[in-house]
Amino acid sequence: MMKKINFAVLNFPGSNCERDCFHVLTKILKQKCKYIWHDSSSISGVDCIVVPGGFSYGDYLRTGSIASQSKIAKKLKQFSLNGGSIIGICNGFQILTELKLLPGTLLRNKSLRFICKDVNLKVNNDSRFSNLYENNEIIKIPIAHAEGNFYADKITINKMKKNNQIIFSYSDSNGDLNSNINPNGSMLNIAGITNKSKNVIGMMPHPERASEKIFGNTDGLKLFKSVINFYSN
Repeated sequence: MMKKINFAVLNFPGSNCERDCFHVLTKILKQKCKYIWHDSSSISGVDCIVVPGGFSYGDYLRTGSIASQSKIAKKLKQFSLNGGSIIGICNGFQILTELKLLPGTLLRNKSLRFICKDVNLKVNNDSRFSNLYENNEIIKIPIAHAEGNFYADKITINKMKKNNQIIFSYSDSNGDLNSNINPNGSMLNIAGITNKSKNVIGMMPHPERASEKIFGNTDGLKLFKSVINFYSN
């Protein structure tokens, strides 16, 4: 029987994936989960927080920038420092970089177009968010973004590589990383990264959209199961 832990999904004005994440966590994985409104100043009784995708605050100024100034953002920083698990998906990834909980930033896609399609990802399983995948496993997860082009300076990139922080990379079906299959121009084909402590992950692909057999793909489900597994050991 799968261990039960306590999840929470943040809810910002303009978010549009919070219900999908909540559904996967409560209906498919049978976990405890609650919503936390952006104006809240309290995080309690939670093991893992999901910062969902969407267009928080309408993506005004810059994606994730206004959300990073919300009341709950300050508590999110403290939650991270205390070792709590945080999953930022798409706009959630952008918010976490604005909060400096993750290195780098997300720029406009190289094509300057919104991209929505399934992509192959090569998995590095050295994290609490990917421990149930095989190392170098190739999975398929959908993306849907206009600002998913990950960028960081060379010093930061080298530190990330040294610390094994690159968890998901855009690849072809054989696991090769090349510019031809890079959907947005991200440096090193980066699709998802952790912080140095590896308790915070940000990823542009949507694992919650690849978590039900009815839709023909459950490759994203192991991400959430990996977090549960981490707390089970």
